[in-house]
Amino acid sequence: MDTVENAVHYVFLGAAACFVLGLRLMNHPRTARRGNTLSAAAMTVAIGATVWLVAHQGLITRTGWTVLITGGLVGASLGLWSARSVRMTAMPQLVSLFNAVGGGAAALIAVSDVLQAEDAALLGARVSLPAALDIVIGAVTFSGSLVAAGKLQGLVSGAPVVFPGARLLNALLPASFVAGTVWLVLAPDSRTALFGLVAVALLFGVTMVLPIGGADMPVVIALLNAFTGSAVAMAGFVLNETALIIAGMLVSSSGGILTKLMADAMNRSLIGIVVGGFGTADNGPAAAGTGGPAHVRSVGADDVAIQLAYARKVIFVPGYGLAAAQAQHELGDLAQLLTDHGVDVSYAVHPVAGRMPGHMNVLLAEANVPYTQLKEMDDVNPEFPQADVALVIGANDVTNPLARKSGNAISGMPILDVDRARSVVVVKRSMGHGYAGVDNELYTDPKTGMFFADAKQGLSDLKAAVGEFVG
Repeated sequence: MDTVENAVHYVFLGAAACFVLGLRLMNHPRTARRGNTLSAAAMTVAIGATVWLVAHQGLITRTGWTVLITGGLVGASLGLWSARSVRMTAMPQLVSLFNAVGGGAAALIAVSDVLQAEDAALLGARVSLPAALDIVIGAVTFSGSLVAAGKLQGLVSGAPVVFPGARLLNALLPASFVAGTVWLVLAPDSRTALFGLVAVALLFGVTMVLPIGGADMPVVIALLNAFTGSAVAMAGFVLNETALIIAGMLVSSSGGILTKLMADAMNRSLIGIVVGGFGTADNGPAAAGTGGPAHVRSVGADDVAIQLAYARKVIFVPGYGLAAAQAQHELGDLAQLLTDHGVDVSYAVHPVAGRMPGHMNVLLAEANVPYTQLKEMDDVNPEFPQADVALVIGANDVTNPLARKSGNAISGMPILDVDRARSVVVVKRSMGHGYAGVDNELYTDPKTGMFFADAKQGLSDLKAAVGEFVG
């Protein structure tokens, strides 16, 4: 190993250490941006070191350099444009597309390495086995992530899509992975084994995700993110690149942990999710006029404003309805108005508020909400009994007391104890169900007032009404 290779090796180790530190910093909203910047900078340095090493070894022709530079510029431009232009409500779709790109790229590395081998028949198991695993995991991630993004974007039905024989097919396809992997390891020069494995993996990615309902899609995206990391790690073994192995395993392990946390927060088993999800969307019947059924108490902006203005402690409970309406700035302004009036304000953030963990935190950060006011479920639940008002904005299943009872779709699901506040106000467009498709008992609680309005307009009206009382 010459001096340049030695230097690049140490750069890779340094980058890996920065990745670990970056993940550690992302544990808290206050340091998350710094962690993201550190990780991105480390990856940039690692890519630069790789290019330096390749140039030193003289492995790329002039045409190759043209393709490399052009691809890098196009990819960087598309990534920058996507990140800056995407709406926060579409962030899960973007993450899913990034998963697809990562998994697909990793699979292509393995395919290319096998195809370009001087004598593929002589490839040992050290290369052919991780190559086969890379192809399977990467191709499944690629097609599955595209379907998941399509479901979230509305391009594919959010309902579970099941066809006759689907479950039998999904049981047989993994068995074919094993057979295809063994075949490729024993005969790495077989094009039939190589491309057959790619085709079967791509098919399984589609058939695995189609039967899963829209409510479970965020968990699926986290799972596919873990798959992406595993595929990248396998590509690292194929290329014998330490940096890829370390980065891939970090993504795989963190994605696996995230998947487990999300499944627990929804009280769903991962096997149950993969076998078939539940629910699709907030699609219950709309409330008539400005009210709902007779047992629901409807309130207006002035009624709610009086409660907020004279409260000592208010807890806001944001949900996906807030994100969909892009009402985070209106909520932040209302909270600041109450804070200036001496009201103790905080935000109760459920682990699956929005579409994925951290989604709601980032959304509220856009509205300059102080990090100190954001409280996780376990921390904020003991505070609800002391709250004069709990204001729920577009959150449904995560506030449903029905979860404490057995025998229903959300039994056992960890929820925010909103019903234990002295008074509850729910800002919602209608009496529609949440993703689980069950009625929310919170709405019929005698101390709950239903403020039927679009979140953005409703919060603007509340801000104006509160301003009149405290002004």
